[in-house]
Amino acid sequence: MITLKQLRYFGAVARHRHFGRAAEECHVSQPALSLQIQELETQLGCQLVERRRGAIALTEIGREIAERAGRILIEASDLVDHARHRPNLLSGELDLGVIPSIAPYLLPATLPLLQRRHPALELRLRETQTATLLDELSDGQLDVALLSLPVDRPGLETLHLFDDGFVLVTPSGQDGDDPFTPEAALSGDNLLLLEEGHCLRDQALSFCRTAQSSSRRQYGASSLSTIMQMVANGFGATLMPAMALPIELRPDMPVRLFRFAEPEPSRSVGLVWRKTSPRKHDFQALGRILAEVGEMLTAERGQAAEKDLISLRARTESSLRGA
Repeated sequence: MITLKQLRYFGAVARHRHFGRAAEECHVSQPALSLQIQELETQLGCQLVERRRGAIALTEIGREIAERAGRILIEASDLVDHARHRPNLLSGELDLGVIPSIAPYLLPATLPLLQRRHPALELRLRETQTATLLDELSDGQLDVALLSLPVDRPGLETLHLFDDGFVLVTPSGQDGDDPFTPEAALSGDNLLLLEEGHCLRDQALSFCRTAQSSSRRQYGASSLSTIMQMVANGFGATLMPAMALPIELRPDMPVRLFRFAEPEPSRSVGLVWRKTSPRKHDFQALGRILAEVGEMLTAERGQAAEKDLISLRARTESSLRGA
């Protein structure tokens, strides 16, 4: 009879296409993992893995078995979750994934509150980009993810928590000869963005309608802290989420802030989980706490901004159409 352990080992091999890395993930020796895969092949009566020098590949039936095994493992994990967590809200282990443009701003204020209200919760955090979080969520490696919505992935359910408005940040300069005026920042090539793969970059480009700008300078920054320092040193301007301002903006920074007129650009922050998960009530309870903290962090963004950019978006779009 095949075992869940065999399926878990085979799932690791299917993901990594490498016995050594799969064994490391499963915390077993490579020979022990290889033996379990061989026993699984014997019990199923088919070859799952093509063993080559320096690499492996899945057979056609192996790819199908890997997909079915993944669904079985997720169902088994959900079964355990249902039994363990049904009596108590937000108790036991919970694997939460968070994108980097949210984690350092929302979690420091949320975690102490979460611990006070739900002391039985054992939260395990995973910070990485959206695509990886969604893959790990679908594979059952994560229970829930905190990221920007919308999410276009079958089998997942989402919960909107709050909107995080963008604020334009430019280097401080003298009016009249400042190259980083709001209009120039949004329509030109001096808008500093995170590197490829970050959803915040895509959202900023979508608003500015400059995604096809081939002359835009690329810096490869992977954090908003780096971007803010570059703005302060006169390298360009950026769109900063309001949530990040309390941490990234220091009183002595030589920058100017501008708030957009309504409807202001923003990102939708929310939770995502598998539709099959039995812990929906846990995720909703977690969402209420995250929304409470998020709304508090973003409430003061208008007071921090220097002035409204009345009709700025309309003027920017007009200049882009004429370009």
